[in-house]
Amino acid sequence: MAEKHATNIVKMKKMKADGVPLSMLTAYDYPSARLAEEAGIDLILVGDSLGNVVLGYDTTLPVTIDDMVYHTRSVVRGAPDTFIVTDMPFMTYHGSVDETLRGVRRLMQEGRAQAVKMEGGLEICDTVSAVVKAGVPVLGHIGLTPQSVNMIGGYRIQGKDPEDARRLINEAKALEAAGAFGIVLELVTEEVAEAITKALSIPTIGIGAGRYCDGQVLVFHDILRYASPYREKRFVKTYADVGSLIREGISTYVKEVKERSFPAENHIFNADEHVLESLYGASGKGAK
Repeated sequence: MAEKHATNIVKMKKMKADGVPLSMLTAYDYPSARLAEEAGIDLILVGDSLGNVVLGYDTTLPVTIDDMVYHTRSVVRGAPDTFIVTDMPFMTYHGSVDETLRGVRRLMQEGRAQAVKMEGGLEICDTVSAVVKAGVPVLGHIGLTPQSVNMIGGYRIQGKDPEDARRLINEAKALEAAGAFGIVLELVTEEVAEAITKALSIPTIGIGAGRYCDGQVLVFHDILRYASPYREKRFVKTYADVGSLIREGISTYVKEVKERSFPAENHIFNADEHVLESLYGASGKGAK
């Protein structure tokens, strides 16, 4: 594999200017991060989506700072040469600035993240500004914001009418002014995502936001179909079906154990004759 050098927020802005798309993928543990880095990914997001795909919750809301610190630490060990962004979980950045900075500090010092991501628009701009002033890069996230799923009435496409389109553009510009180094656009109509991308000097990273963002992000478990049952998503492309391979592999293992065809002779270790004598005595050397 070619030597890999981690990107940074300066390089990302230049990639936007040069028209070089950014690739981003979620990862939640050492092996997935290791594989993503070896594949050449530009950025890894330790997303609070781990609540859904790793911890088995229905939403991201139960995910805690402790969860994010634990998983971020594992990802950083697996991908030391990749830029790692970690989600601030639900309600950890809507209180006082001091409270927010305590959470950010844990993700940066204990988790060893290089940046944090926050969902929201105008209402979090002052918080974004405070975190950036403290020396921490912030990735914004607008459009469909899963932490607000109960407020917006489900997983709905954003930017489908003029008023909503203007809101999204205003939020994106405000986040840029607050110091965000980039913005994730989730489930936003392609036309509105393109307009936002053209209006900003910082990169946009789309997930279900069409072809004209400055980069794309998807969930590790989605692109590899690593789930059961797997729910099809229009904005996701399956690149490998490891879920079926894993299920088939385990099923074959169970079958061979039941049939006693595993372990076979090539999987075992034999003792020396004197060990057998100590177990069975000289007269029972052949006993097994």
